[in-house]
Amino acid sequence: MLDPLILLALMGVGMLAGFVDAIAGGGGILTVPALLSAGLPPVAALATNKMQSVVGTGMAVLTYWRRGFVDFRNLVPAIALTFAGSFFGALTVSQLDTGLLDIAVPVALIAIALYFLFAPKLSDADKAARLPFGPFVPVLGFTIGFYDGVFGPGTGSFFTIGFVLLFGLGLTRATGNTKALNFTSNLAALAIFIPQGHVVWPVAVVMALGQIIGGYVGARTGIRYGAKVIRPLVVVVSIAMAIKLLLFP
Repeated sequence: MLDPLILLALMGVGMLAGFVDAIAGGGGILTVPALLSAGLPPVAALATNKMQSVVGTGMAVLTYWRRGFVDFRNLVPAIALTFAGSFFGALTVSQLDTGLLDIAVPVALIAIALYFLFAPKLSDADKAARLPFGPFVPVLGFTIGFYDGVFGPGTGSFFTIGFVLLFGLGLTRATGNTKALNFTSNLAALAIFIPQGHVVWPVAVVMALGQIIGGYVGARTGIRYGAKVIRPLVVVVSIAMAIKLLLFP
């Protein structure tokens, strides 16, 4: 049984991670180290992290949807294929060599950060799409969902850059749609972790309470300030994740 003060601290970490995650993704760079520091074994830390983060992401999705930034009717095929991709990725991870991802993912995250930092026309206004939304968002969902099941870091950043670059969504709409698909990919992982008994429920519940608060406040902040806050936070989070993966794998 963890000390109540440690649980309170983890709740605070969950709140901060939920705030960051609702805007730019990457809350796991805060929560996973905190869970490991609290003494959870690695697999339990990953499973518990998925459980608590899915609550915060769900709150963020609900908030973006209520404000009109997520249209679930257009996302249904993508949600289904994101779940399938993540589930399949989690099932096959032990059979794949993920060594290449140790370098490729940080490089991709730095590229995303540079794009968001220097691209002159990033805003909340929708642009002309390079690909039609209906047929190709499910492909994006399956591909990044599979990656999330296999490896995970940077999933939110990859979804966001896909919605902006390929489908022309403004940053706030891109973030809302990202949260919906990220929520789905996390659920797929939990469909494996929960039956295996890896989730430490007292920790997950306490951190989930923090995530609810952080996810709501973060989503409201992203909606209110739009690209002015989303753009710099994506840059900071992407670089932070790249540094962590390169220096502290």
